[in-house]
Amino acid sequence: MSKNNQHLRNILELNLAMLLISTSGALGRYIDMPVPVIIGFRAILAGILLFMYCKWRGMSFKVSNKDRLVIILSGVLMGLHWVTYFYALKLSNVAIGMLSIFTYPVITALLEPIILKTKFQKIHILLTLLVLVGIYFLVPDLDFSNSYTKAVVLGVISALCYSLRNLIMKTKVRNYNGSILMWYQLVVVSVILLPFMLVMDSSGIEQQWLPTLTLALLTTAIGHTLFLQSFKRFSITTASIISSVQPVYGIIIGILFLHEIPVLSTVIGGALILTSVVVESIRTYK
Repeated sequence: MSKNNQHLRNILELNLAMLLISTSGALGRYIDMPVPVIIGFRAILAGILLFMYCKWRGMSFKVSNKDRLVIILSGVLMGLHWVTYFYALKLSNVAIGMLSIFTYPVITALLEPIILKTKFQKIHILLTLLVLVGIYFLVPDLDFSNSYTKAVVLGVISALCYSLRNLIMKTKVRNYNGSILMWYQLVVVSVILLPFMLVMDSSGIEQQWLPTLTLALLTTAIGHTLFLQSFKRFSITTASIISSVQPVYGIIIGILFLHEIPVLSTVIGGALILTSVVVESIRTYK
């Protein structure tokens, strides 16, 4: 295979990963069960599928004692990220839910100097202001009785959890296979949410097993594994630039399957947030 064809294949694979991960928005809105139950089933089913994949590939599940606490913490943050994100989806729509969590690249840029002791850059203040203006357009008014306002707040909390999880995992990714780390995080999420699944009404799984399985297999197991594999072929920055198409794919899926057409203020707010993501990604790439 020529270099150009291989590069095109790699780009298509990364876009496929983004398309699969972006189905979380429509599926989160469509599946009619309590959020902790949805995420619990998602984690358990994806964990079983990923365990089978890791066994088939002959990967080692051994983890150093000094890394266990960090991996458990990353699992807790991943669970919080998913739960708050799905509550944001339930309270609003695919567009607002997905765009509000895409504040995470700029949150990461602000937190990285504090957590990983890297150099702080002044441009991040401007990008943060751009994101805040974007959020202003997403929120119709600062009224916490408004479900859309609650959704954006939960979406930003979800983005913060995701940023923290990515930053603490950044120090461990080089030591372990990404699929193994993802599996351990799924185990942590499953253990935390199991009591909620026993207490809350999970009878809906009988009618919702197909979309729940799709969420576990396509969105979580295949989508996230393809995305992790892309880090071997692209820089994380390039992958981040391409990942900013995720809300676009998600909104298109929402329009096609749920007939959720975003209003103009959502489009303007989303454009401002995604502009900040692309500017930060291109700037660090250069």
